[in-house]
Amino acid sequence: VPLADAGEASVIAFRPRDGGLEHLAILIGAPVADNPVLTRIHSECFTGDLLGSLRCDCGDQLRGAIKEIAALGAGVLLYLAQEGRGIGIVNKLRAYTLQDRGLDTIEANEQLGFDADERIYLPAAQMLRLLDFNKVRLMTNNPEKVGALNACGVDVIERVTHTFPSNEHNKSYLKAKIIRSGHLM
Repeated sequence: VPLADAGEASVIAFRPRDGGLEHLAILIGAPVADNPVLTRIHSECFTGDLLGSLRCDCGDQLRGAIKEIAALGAGVLLYLAQEGRGIGIVNKLRAYTLQDRGLDTIEANEQLGFDADERIYLPAAQMLRLLDFNKVRLMTNNPEKVGALNACGVDVIERVTHTFPSNEHNKSYLKAKIIRSGHLM
């Protein structure tokens, strides 16, 4: 599947045994299994990835990861079916309404009865293992992703910073991720 910023890419779908939504691995170039592969774990974001919402940095992160991996020659982007940090699109939109009333992103999720982040990274680790990638250079600002992959048996040998400029619509969202969730920038 040729992409705008990665002419050589292929998509591999992983369907859970329980019949849940498929997770995708987008292989860019020809990553070598024995080498630490540049990897981005990206949770789907309908509003950011598809609509270009300025409320988050997801679309920038997705397109930026594809471009950076392609520029370095090879890597993998795991696109996980975990919309809205695992709470789904409808609840994410409900959280947006609460944010419009003054709550930050974490407070909004908690007000709806969810944890701050409901995502799980075991599927990502399993996908990497099935692709024979046991060592990764992980493009993330979220230290929980690093810890989760390591706990699942994938060796994160390097955290690669993955940031983009803020805008007037996502400034408070990004600030909450840093202050409340420990994201590194």
